[in-house]
Amino acid sequence: MADNGSLSEFLAVAVDAAKSAGEIIRKGFHEKKNVEHKGQVDLVTETDKACEDLIFNHLKKYYPEHKFIGEETSAACGTSELTDHPTWIVDPLDGTINFVHGYPFVCVSIGLTIGKVPTVGVVYNPILNELFTGIRGQGAFLNGDPIKASSQSELVKSLLVTEVGSERDKSTVDAATNEINSLLFKVRSLRMNGSLALSLCSIACGRTDLLCMIGFGGPWDVAGGAIIVQEAGGLVFDPSGGDFDIMSQRVAATNAHLKDLFTDALMESGITQQP
Repeated sequence: MADNGSLSEFLAVAVDAAKSAGEIIRKGFHEKKNVEHKGQVDLVTETDKACEDLIFNHLKKYYPEHKFIGEETSAACGTSELTDHPTWIVDPLDGTINFVHGYPFVCVSIGLTIGKVPTVGVVYNPILNELFTGIRGQGAFLNGDPIKASSQSELVKSLLVTEVGSERDKSTVDAATNEINSLLFKVRSLRMNGSLALSLCSIACGRTDLLCMIGFGGPWDVAGGAIIVQEAGGLVFDPSGGDFDIMSQRVAATNAHLKDLFTDALMESGITQQP
């Protein structure tokens, strides 16, 4: 395991990479209104690829011996296997639909696992200028100030964040809406941010209290946010209540008080059954 000094250095290098990529995203976000003729898909793809290349080149310059898993690289050649080696897991642009619509919930997410354990996390929203960071054992921060998960202990007063995903076949949509329907009677309200990385950070800083997502893109969506939640005093786990597996495309998160109540509610709603 790396010592605290090197963990701080890993974070500093990742923050530099995230901020540089954030500049590319910010430029595309504000420019895109003028490039309708070129096609929004092209813009998203180009921004995604440019950000990932920049981030990986920056990290590889400092840590050539580390491993790398990225949304763009892995999607092209199958998800890389996660090993015990220090591994950087990157989503260069989380919230692509938000990006297309000019909705300001977009971010760069960079996570470092060591021994398969999330250890360093950076989630940066360049539009709202919010930089979330976390290092295992050293706390979580928003723009340098410490953050804490909420202290809410009642489900009925809690704010739930989830997504319905992008699939629109009837069975998927029906399952999602039935589950949401069931949960809405148990919580105060529901939010959909369109960025799982930022939704995890919203748990970490106490803006929301509960999160559940099954069937998202891959480990790049959660690698940065998971450690930030944990370091803010929150809990990250499988929706069944079991241990969080970064490669499983299943995640739930709460503050320190709501896990058992939430997993019971998820079970009752039918959400937690293994696919």
